[in-house]
Amino acid sequence: MLLLLSLVTGLALSASGVTTDKETDPSHKLFHDIRKKVNDLWQSLFYPVMPGNETDGMIYATCEMKPSSKIDADKPQVTGQVLFRQCHSYGRLEAIFYLDGLPLNNNQSGRAIHIHELGDLSNGCDSTGGHYNPFSVNHPRHPGDFGNFFPKEGKIRKYKTNLFATMFGPYSIMGRSVVIHEQEDDMGKGNNKASLENGNAGKRLACCVIGICNKNLWEEKLSEVTDKKKRGLNKRT
Repeated sequence: MLLLLSLVTGLALSASGVTTDKETDPSHKLFHDIRKKVNDLWQSLFYPVMPGNETDGMIYATCEMKPSSKIDADKPQVTGQVLFRQCHSYGRLEAIFYLDGLPLNNNQSGRAIHIHELGDLSNGCDSTGGHYNPFSVNHPRHPGDFGNFFPKEGKIRKYKTNLFATMFGPYSIMGRSVVIHEQEDDMGKGNNKASLENGNAGKRLACCVIGICNKNLWEEKLSEVTDKKKRGLNKRT
């Protein structure tokens, strides 16, 4: 079934690039209809929105971060949420990173956060696979390469927009995992193989699986993150 959908998707996408001399050409409308139907089918398979959960096309997801069962007890015990929001079906992904449990020292190096291929936590964060890399490109050009985050007072509070990853279609991040690493991401500049695969980001401190949610948690955390940013700006003025 998925193979058939992939083939039809490829046909529809390639057909959408075909130009005709007449905008009223029946084949042009046919290709447009095929593309819309395929996209709607992908949505129903990968992102089933239940009746009563309509949000004007805006879809929400959460990832409840928990420490890996494989890390030593003296390592940071990171908890919190990574939240996602995206307008169906061509909006750009937004994310809120709301994490606690990091060292209180504000001079520490950054912590890398990435989307990994699998939503498998059976062996802690070690079973989440490598970086989600559907296009077979080098790091840091994977869809879920979110970069480095610098904690303040043991917390990460960050809102990011215009992200490359998506919650829709054949490259959906739904059901995959988010991992926070022990070290800073070298952004592919480490001059070795691992740098181009994972940024030499070190051990996996904590992880979670991305799943659908309602908008309440997003609105609560976004308000807190943006208000804190405004307070910081006001202190500097």
